[in-house]
Amino acid sequence: MEKVRFGLIGVGNMGSAHARTLAAGKVEGAVLTAIADIDSERIERIRGELPGEVTYFDDALSMMDSGCVDAVLVAVPHYEHPRLAMAGFARGLHVLVEKPAGVYAAQVREMNEAAAAHSHLVFGIMFNNRTNPVYIRMHDMIAAGELGDVKRTSWIITDWYRSQSYYDSGSWRATWKGEGGGVLLNQCPHNLDLWQWVVGMMPARLRAYCHEGKWHDIEVEDDVTAYVEYPNGATGTFVTTTADTPGTNRFEVTGDRGKLVAENGTLVFHKLAVPEREWNATYKGGFGQPPVERIEIDVSGDFPNHAGILRDFTQSVLTGAPLWAPGEEGIRGLQISNAMHLSSWLDRMVDVPVDETLYRDMLHKKVAASAEKTGQGTTLDTSGSY
Repeated sequence: MEKVRFGLIGVGNMGSAHARTLAAGKVEGAVLTAIADIDSERIERIRGELPGEVTYFDDALSMMDSGCVDAVLVAVPHYEHPRLAMAGFARGLHVLVEKPAGVYAAQVREMNEAAAAHSHLVFGIMFNNRTNPVYIRMHDMIAAGELGDVKRTSWIITDWYRSQSYYDSGSWRATWKGEGGGVLLNQCPHNLDLWQWVVGMMPARLRAYCHEGKWHDIEVEDDVTAYVEYPNGATGTFVTTTADTPGTNRFEVTGDRGKLVAENGTLVFHKLAVPEREWNATYKGGFGQPPVERIEIDVSGDFPNHAGILRDFTQSVLTGAPLWAPGEEGIRGLQISNAMHLSSWLDRMVDVPVDETLYRDMLHKKVAASAEKTGQGTTLDTSGSY
């Protein structure tokens, strides 16, 4: 195979952006050959922007069966991600899914099992922020032990501002039936994935407060505060909303040897001269603290974002190279968001991994009570929104 022939499923906000990236030749070794969308107006809108050799379909399965694609990129509402991914595997196609991996862990586990049964196929997920040099350096430093044992994590991620018009732009948005959640399912899959990926471990249990429709006329959560406990005794907090402006994006990880702070595109290491546990056990002067050196970490370099994940996925198909973001890892951040929802619904601490059956059953009750919503199906410009 000289080039990977991509079929794109869904040309809404992100799907349209991916179509333009592929059609512009920004992904070496990849070519866009087909698009499927059930909305004929979206098809006609994108057709005018793309080269004539792209074939169009009104349903995804017909495109998969056409023989004109080697891989599919799934960019449709969240509930459909696992179903379409598994359909791709069954047809011998490589699969790249948009975030989140799905809505609830039980369906994503089924998708992962299908991927494992077709291990010769490449399965990736669009965790584009794993290509950000800031988080790469954090991940690498913690993995190398430069921070020592992790003691505390804190992420205030409130710069996901969304207006009411954003939520009104589609009938599936911000409903339990259509989207399966709010800020945790739409915006924060990136942060929840990075949180566990950077720190190198999942929480063991958590307590969350998910406020539904607090700041917008929606039925899902738009304001979340959570406390987590890790297997090694460390603790953490996670705060997010789509209603703060200006918002904050500050990620701190404190360890025995100092603290890493990521904010405003920078990364600073507050490095202790003596590990805290050693200082605590040996210092006899009462109020003293170990000397600390402030080190600005070099985070220069390319941040290829979505195009980077597309290039990485394409090279994995062509050469077998490992992925930045394997699809199977999508369940990790989803386990955290499922646990946050469940904790809030039950009004108590819950374990991670989440009780998948209980979560699914409670979600289905929310879906059954979900209001019917009309929307214009507006395709928005996503530039700068991620």
